[in-house]
Amino acid sequence: MASTLFSPITLRGLTIPNRITVAPMCQYSAVNGVPQDWHMVHLGQFALSGSGLIFTEATGVEPDGRITLGCTGLYDDATESAFKRIVSFMKSAGEMAVGIQLGHAGRKGSTIEPWLGGGMIEGEGAWHPQAPSAVPYLPGWPAPDPMDAADMDRIKQAFVQATRRADRAGFDIVQVHVAHGYLLHQFLSPLTNMRTDGYGGGLEGRMRYPLEVFKAVRDAFPKEKPVMVRLSATDWIEGGWDIDQSIAFCRALKDMGCDMVDVSSGGLDQAQQIVAGPGYQVYFAARIRAESGMATMAVGQITDPVQAETILRTGQADMVALARGMLWDPRWTWKAAVALDEEIALPAPYARCNPKLRATPFVSRK
Repeated sequence: MASTLFSPITLRGLTIPNRITVAPMCQYSAVNGVPQDWHMVHLGQFALSGSGLIFTEATGVEPDGRITLGCTGLYDDATESAFKRIVSFMKSAGEMAVGIQLGHAGRKGSTIEPWLGGGMIEGEGAWHPQAPSAVPYLPGWPAPDPMDAADMDRIKQAFVQATRRADRAGFDIVQVHVAHGYLLHQFLSPLTNMRTDGYGGGLEGRMRYPLEVFKAVRDAFPKEKPVMVRLSATDWIEGGWDIDQSIAFCRALKDMGCDMVDVSSGGLDQAQQIVAGPGYQVYFAARIRAESGMATMAVGQITDPVQAETILRTGQADMVALARGMLWDPRWTWKAAVALDEEIALPAPYARCNPKLRATPFVSRK
């Protein structure tokens, strides 16, 4: 019996050749928002991997929307041109869809790269973050500036402009980042949204701005191209954002034309009490899929091909995503094909490594 993992899936006018996704992974290695040769090699290795969908890392829609000074952006001609070069190479190397995750860090911005210790940037290059409310990320950190109507409109328009640049750069999919404690997640959670206007209070108010941003992105991207959302299904904190609110949010997203939700969790506050383990977030993807009717992508400690196949075959999700697993083994998809007795296409220079991995023309000879 043919596997579900290696079956195609069609979203709008895009057919993705299999259900394996390389998840967005921050590299903190850009210069002025511009992806470098590091990104070409990093993403290029996955372009040779046989995965059906590959996402670039979380990419700021404005300079102050980045997490660190090393994060990628998509807000000027230089960033757009660099991404266009990378996407062009990736598409020359194999059969896949390429997506970009667009986001804004909010109160988690202006921070130091994690391997340099984290914390807030001080001095040159620093900026003062904005957020829904003046709630600092960590004790002792300065409170972010609450966003006013003009700030909200500016950032929404930045999402629109980044979306148009993504289309020109050749991306097949845009994913709006509403997870891991960044700006749009900050609007959703009652732990970080203390607003008293129409964008705070109850669930409807807290969902309003993320939904407005999503609609603006959907309207700006070609109708035949999918738009996804990455969502933290729960804060893992009592009284915070939770799965029931996530289901309501996904119902609203579905009505607005969202094509799939990539279901993660946590990241809002270090008080979180995460219960981790193999496939620990699949339950959230399954509930959202069943109760909202939204197609879902499962992510989080999915490491084994049979595990991934089971998630899909039992209807818990429509796609699976790997992050650290792909960093550890960029050839995971090749090995999954062999394990599930499937044939996949590799660039011709690599296909000799296994008779089950058929060759496809490699067209980039510049």
